[in-house]
Amino acid sequence: MSDIRLITAKIDKDELKRLVDQGFKDMVKFTVDVKQRRIALGGELHADGEQLLLENGSEQKDIWGANYYPGRGEAGCIEYTSLVNIRPSQGNDSMEITSKDLKEKIEEITFTLIGKGEIL
Repeated sequence: MSDIRLITAKIDKDELKRLVDQGFKDMVKFTVDVKQRRIALGGELHADGEQLLLENGSEQKDIWGANYYPGRGEAGCIEYTSLVNIRPSQGNDSMEITSKDLKEKIEEITFTLIGKGEIL
C-alpha cells in the first residue's frame, strides 16, 4: 500500500498529501512516540509504524496510534483509535486512548509535525 515516513520536523504539505492519497484517500494512519516526539506517518497498519519506531530506538510504552484527517480542522483532525492502543498494563483497555493528558500530548506533537487539520 503506502510507504511510511519517520518525521521529526514539520512535514511538507505536498508530502502529506501524497501519503494521504497513496493510502486511505481521506486520512493517514500514524503512530507517535510521545517521549521522543516523533511520528511514523503512513502505511496500512498502525503496527507497521509502531515497528518502524521500535527499530529506531523507541520504547513500546511510549508509542500510541491515531489517524489524521486533513480538512477537518483542529477539533476533528485526530482520531485516537488503534489496535496498538490496547494496553491494560498502562491503564488503556480499549482501542481508543482514554487519558486526557496523553491525548493532549499527542495533539500537541501532531499539530507541530503534521498539521492542525488544514485542507490539503
